[in-house]
Amino acid sequence: MKNIFKKQLLWAIPLAFSLVTSSCSDFLDKLPENSVEAETVDYSNTANMYMPVSGIYATSRSYLGSWSSYGCIIVRGDDVNKGGSPTDQIEYEYASKFQYDRLTTFWALSGLWGNCYYVVSTSNSALESLENYAKHLTSESDKQLNAKYAAEVRFFRAYAYFQLVNLFGDVPLLLDNQELNVYKSKKEDVEKYIYDELDYCIANLPAIRPNESEHPGAVTKYTAELLKAKLKMYNNEWDDVLTLTDDIVNSGKFELYNDFYELFKIPGKLCNESLLEYQFTDFGNGSGDIVSSDNWFAFQGPRGEAPISGWAFIEPTEKIRNLFSKRGETVRAETTFLMTDATTRDGDYIPAAQPGEPTAYNGKAYTPANQMTPGRTGYGDNNNIRVFRYAEVLLTYAEAENELNGPSAIVYDLLDQVRLRAGHKAVDRSKYGTQATLRELIRRERTIEFAGEGLRRADILRWKDESGKMIAEKVLNGKLTRIVGTVDYNGTDPYTRATITGTDEFIENRSFKVTNRYLPIPQKARDANPNLEQNDGY
Repeated sequence: MKNIFKKQLLWAIPLAFSLVTSSCSDFLDKLPENSVEAETVDYSNTANMYMPVSGIYATSRSYLGSWSSYGCIIVRGDDVNKGGSPTDQIEYEYASKFQYDRLTTFWALSGLWGNCYYVVSTSNSALESLENYAKHLTSESDKQLNAKYAAEVRFFRAYAYFQLVNLFGDVPLLLDNQELNVYKSKKEDVEKYIYDELDYCIANLPAIRPNESEHPGAVTKYTAELLKAKLKMYNNEWDDVLTLTDDIVNSGKFELYNDFYELFKIPGKLCNESLLEYQFTDFGNGSGDIVSSDNWFAFQGPRGEAPISGWAFIEPTEKIRNLFSKRGETVRAETTFLMTDATTRDGDYIPAAQPGEPTAYNGKAYTPANQMTPGRTGYGDNNNIRVFRYAEVLLTYAEAENELNGPSAIVYDLLDQVRLRAGHKAVDRSKYGTQATLRELIRRERTIEFAGEGLRRADILRWKDESGKMIAEKVLNGKLTRIVGTVDYNGTDPYTRATITGTDEFIENRSFKVTNRYLPIPQKARDANPNLEQNDGY
């Protein structure tokens, strides 16, 4: 049996083969704790062929959906601050200030790197297992099922690499778990690998919604198409972006969930807007093992009394709250900002902020107490992490269409769908009648629609101003401040319910350089693999 991980590249990670050889009878089974020797697996028993696939879903939701990794990513945009008490997990503040000389040994940065490669390694093992099953298949239907299962695994391997190249740039391609001391591959080569993987996925995954799958929430053809479109968009390959998003839209499979507020709560789980969610739901079962969300929800939850108490991290910035207020956003403001010293529409009181702590939290991570499964009162239990949703398809389609063809009825319609669902007004065609003005509107729409979801960092890195500079060079430099905000949940005028008040309170100064586009390679990974060169600027 192959050695799963070599310490020279990846470190401190359990044996991945346990994921593909232990008993996994259900899509939501917990990760097996004990490994089983490969020789004990009966690969002729094809009834167990889904077992390695189940393990990959479990691995991906736990490692790609880790709260600590999410924190490293989201604080590098301009829509959230670190939050928490000033000294708690201060490394996240260093990350938000791009002080990476103080970050290379940060455990969460090391975890972000290791988590992605753990998914890669377990995927490699799962695919090896599926190949062994394939040797015993005779019917065409079983062969097709094997190819489908392989495509599900290859999707998550591709997604792990997608995260790695966008966060770190050049990274090693671990094509074989036997490889030692792997050098970094060029970002372009890794991206070509991702495209090849996703092409296989698109060809072998069913053309259905995730909620139509035999295993609810499984990735489909359209999940793979959106991931490919995202990477193409980062490289300004607009023709391909348009083709991919057009196929998703014209499938007629997806629609925006009618209630933006409930979209991120229990009623919105695996709705027709979902293209990918990390599964932590029990699908309504009130018994059995709790599937833990690895504290992703608690990380962002407000301080206070159970069952909605958390750790008080991830605070919407003054800038993003001012943008919502200026735009007259109400539905998206109520959903995105969980204000302190206020009572939500569900009746949960959010305690007043302590000195130096946030005055608002990420409302998209808020699960009301009245929606929790009895006996499962951990903050966010039984909710899923939303990863890809149809609104992103629509706004990506709109951006591609505008970049290629300028203003058109298609662009306006796509924008209107997103805006009207959120209780906003349709686009003013006369005000936004040029490619340039519409480009700015599309960018603002993405900023508001996806605030607090971790997309902002990638957007401000890929967007350029008139001089060709990254938007990040403008918006990530200077001082950050916080102000006090309130929400009148009983207000009769929807355009005044969300109010920004108070005076500026200094938080931090930021100094972003072009080399800060990528994170530094964690020192722990470089100590283990001497062939890992540090990224430029560190």
